[in-house]
Amino acid sequence: MEKRRLEAYVASLGQIVRSTHFDLREAMDQFRGLCSRVTSERIVPAGMITDIRQTYKEIQDQLTKIRGIYQLLESKYRGHYRRDSDREREVGEFAFLAKSLYSKFEYALQEIEAKRKLRDGGKPIAEYRQRLPFPWFHSEENQIILLRNLRDLRELDYKTCSDSESAQRRRIIWDGPRSVSLFALSGEETLIDTLQSRMRLREYDIKERLTTEELRGALTHLREISRSEVETILRRFADTGEFSKLRCLLFTIQSQQDLEKEILGSAGNILRRHSRNFPRSSC
Repeated sequence: MEKRRLEAYVASLGQIVRSTHFDLREAMDQFRGLCSRVTSERIVPAGMITDIRQTYKEIQDQLTKIRGIYQLLESKYRGHYRRDSDREREVGEFAFLAKSLYSKFEYALQEIEAKRKLRDGGKPIAEYRQRLPFPWFHSEENQIILLRNLRDLRELDYKTCSDSESAQRRRIIWDGPRSVSLFALSGEETLIDTLQSRMRLREYDIKERLTTEELRGALTHLREISRSEVETILRRFADTGEFSKLRCLLFTIQSQQDLEKEILGSAGNILRRHSRNFPRSSC
C-alpha cells in the first residue's frame, strides 16, 4: 500500500512537470515573438515592455517550479522515477534562451533611451557600459551579448538545496563542460557574402561581418562538444568545393578570462599568415 501511494505521488509530480513544461513551451513562443519586435530603431509601446517583462517572470516561475520538482525527485525519490533527458535538456535550453533574449531586450531599451537623450540634448546613459576584455566583435552590443552568454552558462545549474543531505545526494543535470566557440572565416569577398547569407544561427548565437573579407561569430554550447562537431556545424554552411578556399580559426572559451588571452588579439595576423584552408582550423 505504501509503495503504491509513493508511486502515485511520484507520478503526480511527473505530471506537474509535463504540464509546466507544456506551459513553458507556449510562454517561450510568445516571448520570442514579443522580443523580436523590440529594436532600437522602433518605438516600443509601454504595454509591450510590460508584456515582455511579465512573460519573462512567468517563464522564470515555470523554470523554478520544474527545477524544484527535479530536486525533490533527485533527493528523495531517485529510485522511483524515470528521467526524461530530452525534456531536461530542453528546459536547460529554454532557461538559457530566455536569459539571452531578455538581455537583448534590455540592451535595446538602453539604446532607445540613449537616443532619446541625444535628441533631447542630453548625454547618452551608459549604465551597461563596462570594461570589456579583448573585443572579438566590433559591435559593442555583440560583445556584451557574448559576455552575458558566458556568464549565463555558469548560472544554468540548479541551486543547491539548503539541506546538506539533499545537497550531497543531488546530482546536477549536467552534460559536460559548457563553452562558447569563437570562429573567424576569411576569404574572398564574394565567398564571405555567400557564406553570411547562408548562415542561419540560433537566437543566442552571434555573427558579425568584421570586414569585407572576414566573418566572425560565436556558437554557444549548452553541453560538452568536440572541436570536430563545431567544424561540422560550420561545414554545413560551406559545403561546396569553392569554400575550401576559406581560412578558418576556431577558439574554445569557457570564461571571460579566456577572452583576454593574447592569441585572440592576434586572430587577424593568424588568419593572414598561418591558418589552414577551410574546413581545417588553427588555434
